[in-house]
Amino acid sequence: MTTTETSRIIPLPAKAATALTGLGALLTAASAALSWTWTSDYPGDLTYTGSPAGLQWLALAAGLLTLVLLLGTQGLPGLRWAAPTRGHNAVLFAATGALAVSVYSVASISTELGGLANLEPGGWVLAAGGLITIAGALGLPLDRRTNVPLRIIDKRLFLLVPAAPLVWVATHAIPDDKPVAPVMTALAGGVAIATGAVLLLQLGHLANSWLRLGTVERPLPAARELPSWAEILLIVVAFGLGLFAITFGIDTEYGELFVGYLLLAPAFVAALGKSGLLARLRALTVKHRPVTTGAAFAAAASFPFTQSSDQYTSVATNILIFATVALGLNIVVGLAGLLDLGYVAFLGVGAYAAALVSGSPASPIHVQFPFWGAMLTGAAASMVFGVLIGAPTLRLRGDYLAIVTLGFGEIFRITMQSLNGTTGPNVTNGSNGIPRIPDLEIFGFNLGKTHEVAGIELGRFSNYYLLMLLVTALVVLVFARVGDSRIGRAWVAIREDETAAEAMGINGFRLKLLAFALGACLAGVAGTVQAHVSYTVTPDQYTFAEALPPNSAFLLAAVILGGMGTISGPLVGATLLFLIPKKLEFLSDYQLLAFGAALIVLMRVRPEGLIPNRRRQLEFHEAAIPTQATGDDTTALTKAGA
Repeated sequence: MTTTETSRIIPLPAKAATALTGLGALLTAASAALSWTWTSDYPGDLTYTGSPAGLQWLALAAGLLTLVLLLGTQGLPGLRWAAPTRGHNAVLFAATGALAVSVYSVASISTELGGLANLEPGGWVLAAGGLITIAGALGLPLDRRTNVPLRIIDKRLFLLVPAAPLVWVATHAIPDDKPVAPVMTALAGGVAIATGAVLLLQLGHLANSWLRLGTVERPLPAARELPSWAEILLIVVAFGLGLFAITFGIDTEYGELFVGYLLLAPAFVAALGKSGLLARLRALTVKHRPVTTGAAFAAAASFPFTQSSDQYTSVATNILIFATVALGLNIVVGLAGLLDLGYVAFLGVGAYAAALVSGSPASPIHVQFPFWGAMLTGAAASMVFGVLIGAPTLRLRGDYLAIVTLGFGEIFRITMQSLNGTTGPNVTNGSNGIPRIPDLEIFGFNLGKTHEVAGIELGRFSNYYLLMLLVTALVVLVFARVGDSRIGRAWVAIREDETAAEAMGINGFRLKLLAFALGACLAGVAGTVQAHVSYTVTPDQYTFAEALPPNSAFLLAAVILGGMGTISGPLVGATLLFLIPKKLEFLSDYQLLAFGAALIVLMRVRPEGLIPNRRRQLEFHEAAIPTQATGDDTTALTKAGA
């Protein structure tokens, strides 16, 4: 059993540690008002004084959050609400975010501009503030585990460390005009990123063994009784702040700012979680569930009204399409436990079916169904294909089922290419696809035209974003209702142990076929909207793996990374997996390689997913789950009781 204590990592007097942390937080925040560089060549133009921009806003937010949490843990009147648990771990996580922004900003500016000499006083204040903040936070009394053994990753991986410089030397010894030069360059980049991932993992294990951060269970003090209108107002404000944070991430104009955002966002979430604020907010949302649902939907629907153009609304629309398809896959993988590697084919079936009946001049059918007819056609076609593919294959299990579904995905793509009038009937125009799909028109409202709402112009992608938001809400409702039903519980039983489930009277084959059909149907609904958003449907949009989602590999990663069997998990996972490759285009040829290394590190650190359910947490961390008191004595919660 893991025991915990409250102790300091760096032995500092309490007042000195508090003063250092506060001073560092103030310096970090104050640096945003100073010039960081002397030239505007660095993205964001950080040359102004008194006018924060780009990364400076992140430094300001990190410094202020650290300071507020610090004062809250000290019991300062007016800020006690900021740290209900009174634990200093929240301050440490916020200070870590401040340090991450400081180190990254200084390193990025120095690398792109050619050295530390390009830093102005604001950059040096930022660096000093980050270091002082983390030093002071490590001297605060923290919740820690008493013993964490050091983990050593596979020693064979450390062979990459001496191999990296050898590959680099070999690469630079080859003239650029040689045919092998591009291959060696790519190999050098791959080895460098793999070496960095290995060293980062081992550094993480070293930090975990040294810090020994844990959680000392403290009951939250009773919250102050507030009138219902005040609690509802707090929920609305919280969702408004969430909308602002998400909008900021989507609207980042260059990769350097997005990387800084990615470094700061997890630290913010961890700090708010450790402070107890998220627990307080969760209690309010449970108490006012209808208001919470309405506030979440209203916040999401407000996104187009915060944009001055469709540049980022198009990104948000594609994120919703990707997230909706991931939720459908979550029924198959997360609830029923069926490994489907060709799920993107069902998205393609829905898109092609809708394109054929939506009035495209290139469609050989020459019919134009209304929106609801095209959507039903796409959903029905995908569901039929789900049944046809699932009926002969779902008696397979595990890896064998995965291979068959992978084959189905490739068969679908090749078939769509072959139906071109030469190698088969002229149905899909082969690799040219079905172009010029007309915009949807719903109740006389043409989604392809610009409309003015409350004095704000909504462009084409804003219209489709709002439509896709309704589709996502429908899919979330279906997933929630099915997951809590008798059928959903039967799927979970099959996922955990199919043999035991069948022994208890569950018809495994029929229920797996139902999961396959329902997941395919939801993918077909999303495919209907995707066909009209993209104007064109082509076979190369529906592959197993590609540089950008949606494809089967990214869909499966979104479900597993976000959290299998949950609603919010795939939504978060899909958002991250779409945004990260989109925003990291400045990495050029090493984009996917860096992205893969990041996934490896994340799955090593948090294999249960970003937002897992209780059962998944117990699968990976059962020994670390604190004991819970039950009626007569204290017993450990196990996976069987989750």
